[in-house]
Amino acid sequence: MPDGLLGLATALVGIPSVSHDEGAMADAVQAALDLCPWLVVERVGDNVVARTELGRERRVLLAGHLDTVPPAGGNDEPRLEGTTLYGLGSVDMKGGLAVFLHLAGTLREPAVDVTWCFYVGEEVAKEFNGLGHLWTVRPDLLAADAAILGEPTGGLVEAGCQGTLRIRVGLAGRRAHTARPFVGRNAIHRLAPILTAVAGFEVRRPVIDGCEYAEQLQVVSVEGGVANNVVPDHATVVLNHRFAPDRSVEQAESAVRELLAPHLEPGDHWELVDAAPGAPPSLDHPVLRALVAASGAAPRAKVGWTDVASFWAHGVPAANFGPGDPLLSHTPGEHVSEDELVPVAAALDALLRGDG
Repeated sequence: MPDGLLGLATALVGIPSVSHDEGAMADAVQAALDLCPWLVVERVGDNVVARTELGRERRVLLAGHLDTVPPAGGNDEPRLEGTTLYGLGSVDMKGGLAVFLHLAGTLREPAVDVTWCFYVGEEVAKEFNGLGHLWTVRPDLLAADAAILGEPTGGLVEAGCQGTLRIRVGLAGRRAHTARPFVGRNAIHRLAPILTAVAGFEVRRPVIDGCEYAEQLQVVSVEGGVANNVVPDHATVVLNHRFAPDRSVEQAESAVRELLAPHLEPGDHWELVDAAPGAPPSLDHPVLRALVAASGAAPRAKVGWTDVASFWAHGVPAANFGPGDPLLSHTPGEHVSEDELVPVAAALDALLRGDG
């Protein structure tokens, strides 16, 4: 087992923690934090929160999720090639957790009070999200002036995040025998202009705090059909829309409805299945501005959704910052290198010590 950050990340990857089964990871994290007498450690379910109580002017919260997606391609065991670690969760986000645990164990006298939050259920439905549970039962543990999510960002600050929504559209038709389709109306055929409109969606690219967001609209599911000799009288399409944080859920839904309106008729069904608003960059906040400076690179927009939005909804400005290429997340070949872990740890160390 290697030493330092790479060794810590390897040990964490070696602990299975697929969503809904994070207990062993929570045990290991709690055991490590309990070794730090300068931290007050509390556990709520399998969520572990550790805090300094130094009476500093500001408090910064650093949060990371314990869970991973299910294994794929034999990546459930850690594997080292030189200073590169392969394995499930190495990028998303046990590399980030290793950085957090390392800093929690070495920063006895930070310039700000620090909260370290390790939570469950980020990779599954929001009803299982540990942050959501903590906001409900122990919001005091999440109180902070600013927050940093250790999501993989390639060592760049990814500011804010886009919102997301899913819409289910049901198209009506009229059943008939396929030998005599002219007496019916094929609901599946009605999907064609819907699919064409979505495929031709013009990406909106608003720039907020110097960060360019890129909205997306995709068809993620299509259903229809009755029998091989029946003209179908119903078809359903499900859309996923990622929208920039300058729009509300209502505004984003309205934009999609406007796009599809020419192809919808009375009797069709429209359902907003679920939605989560985004979060603005908030780079004018001194902690997040200092994080950008410590990273040594220009920030960019977070085009996916993350729990940054959860903090923003509770009045806490937040950003994403962690090691690893986000494009490798959830892939069989997920990997992170020591050269990616060290700069992120150094930047966060400088931020929390108040250097510069």
